[in-house]
Amino acid sequence: MKITWRGVIPAITTRFHQDYSIDHAFFADHCRSLVDAGCVGLITPGSLGESATLSFQEKIALLETAVHAVGDRVPVICGVAALSTAEAVRLAYTAQSAGCSGLMVLPPYVYSTDWREMKAHVATVIASTSLPTILYNNPPAYSTDFLPEQIAELARENANLEAVKESSADVRRITALRVLLQGRLELLAGVDDCIVESIQAGAVGWVAGLANAFPKEAVALFDLAMQVHAGKKDATSIDPLYTWFLPLLRLDTGAKFVQYIKLAQEMAGAGSARVRAPRLELADAELETTKRIIQHALDTRPSFPRS
Repeated sequence: MKITWRGVIPAITTRFHQDYSIDHAFFADHCRSLVDAGCVGLITPGSLGESATLSFQEKIALLETAVHAVGDRVPVICGVAALSTAEAVRLAYTAQSAGCSGLMVLPPYVYSTDWREMKAHVATVIASTSLPTILYNNPPAYSTDFLPEQIAELARENANLEAVKESSADVRRITALRVLLQGRLELLAGVDDCIVESIQAGAVGWVAGLANAFPKEAVALFDLAMQVHAGKKDATSIDPLYTWFLPLLRLDTGAKFVQYIKLAQEMAGAGSARVRAPRLELADAELETTKRIIQHALDTRPSFPRS
């Protein structure tokens, strides 16, 4: 299935039963609800989906569940991260066989080094299939920073590299990539609390975290930001929704973003706060502070989207 990178593409959380096995029935329903809300694609398993705690077989099972759940409504994109290049290639190849329409390629877990080695890793994974691919750049999380010039080099040498998820939290990178790439790659924001600024700088898509808990609001915010950028709406028209959403969107940026977002899902009636170790559910003052943020958002939730 052809991927449109222009829109909201959630990185999906993984819900677990009480025994920490995957709740595939809920996961399938969750995939469908995100598509119903207007999301244009789905990414699993990613960092937010606790990919590092999943076995290879569990990852493939999640992909198969997602593909079966949404059929040909939207593409399912496999997040590819592994300790070794060989394991990443195996996951990419198997994801293609499972019916995935694309890949999101990450640098290797744990090991971060120079451009020569990191380029060799991601280029090998990108070239291992013919699937359309988005490169994930997240230097705070993975200690590997793909600079705009390096991304341009990958784009020249890999025809199926179609997009970049830019998660450095520096919106100047969006501008630099837009100028340097001249439309060769689609640019997607990967940090929730700078989505509006990223669109102003030239991003055309959003790999969203809080969309798991508030999908309609995420799609409404993205669409409105795109209209403002295109000059179809006044810049101030976005303020009420963005002001309401920002405290929630900031939950995407902390070390415990998985716990924060899954708690938001649970409180919004769209999931469970349960996480796999080494993560632990929030507790004490941190739990109460986060619950207050989420509850305030629920109590003041605006009626979006609007026609």
